[in-house]
Amino acid sequence: MPELKPFLKSLISLPGLSGYEDPVRTAIADAWRPLVDELTVSPLGSLHGLQRGSGAEPRPRILLAAHMDAIGMMVTGITPEGLLRFTEVGGVDPRILPSTPVVVHASRGELRELPGIIAQPPDRLLPKSQAGKPPKMEYLLVDTGLEAEEVQAAVRVGDLVSFGTEPLELSGDTLAGHTLDNRASVAAVTLALEELTRTRHAWDVYAVATVQEEESLAGAYTSPFSIRPQLAVAIDVTFAKGPGASDWRSYPMNKGVTLDWGPNVHPALFNAFKEQAERLDLSVNLAVHPQHSGTDAMGIQIVAEGIPTMVLSIPLRYMHTPVEMVALKDITRTGRLMAAFIAGLEPDFMSTHMRWEEDHD
Repeated sequence: MPELKPFLKSLISLPGLSGYEDPVRTAIADAWRPLVDELTVSPLGSLHGLQRGSGAEPRPRILLAAHMDAIGMMVTGITPEGLLRFTEVGGVDPRILPSTPVVVHASRGELRELPGIIAQPPDRLLPKSQAGKPPKMEYLLVDTGLEAEEVQAAVRVGDLVSFGTEPLELSGDTLAGHTLDNRASVAAVTLALEELTRTRHAWDVYAVATVQEEESLAGAYTSPFSIRPQLAVAIDVTFAKGPGASDWRSYPMNKGVTLDWGPNVHPALFNAFKEQAERLDLSVNLAVHPQHSGTDAMGIQIVAEGIPTMVLSIPLRYMHTPVEMVALKDITRTGRLMAAFIAGLEPDFMSTHMRWEEDHD
């Protein structure tokens, strides 16, 4: 694969809204093709990469799942002046939208990618109940700069709108931009695949870039059903400590590997990852989720007979905004931990580590 920073910058420069992941799937496939033995696409559009192990057949299988879909918007109407009304795809906070550059993915005419900005009407043009408040999404508009008839000829209701902010390299080996949730985790999986090409491992490894996590967990429910892994790891982002985020629900950037603990995580698998991190001398941060984790693990865990699942998290600031921020070392450490864990998996891991004791009341 290419170097981490340019690869990740290329991923977050691409659209790929939930349910419409084609552009980013193509880029991920190009990166994975030299690293895997088979590359397929599920009926719903998730990308499956198989890296075969060296153990005797039938080999056990581990699944690494990172969702590739992004949040964004969809056109719901066109005003007589040629401005676009829109709604959200995935969770979008309207407070962060005014003045944001966007790209309108037009479905008609010659201009298929229209640059635009999200405009906020002045208070005097809003209902009195909205005066002085962050405007609701229904009052925001996308302005492409085109005349009304040009917009009507190019855009229709249902066209997608993606964030148009460029990746920004910041100090401290950090990167900011849109869609780092969850392209950062796709990069971590890619790093793990690359390292495993140089390491003997007994298990088959399925890397999956899942679709529609932001809306329905569709890829998380369907790909594991097809693959039927013995173990699974969901890799996603979590809330990093930063302005207004400093309690137990946020985790430090650039301070080690973040392991999730909660109902979506199998305790024995958590312990095995923690022990592996200690062997690598990697600092560990504990991400506590008393309820669901908000990740693909919620779907993977309950597929078929149930799949023991682990969640690894990459701390990210300003989640679901056009300026999400990650530390590149957190991505590298996460990929390294996955590769080391898989390289250490013995063929009998399930019977020696994952068996419930008969008396577990």
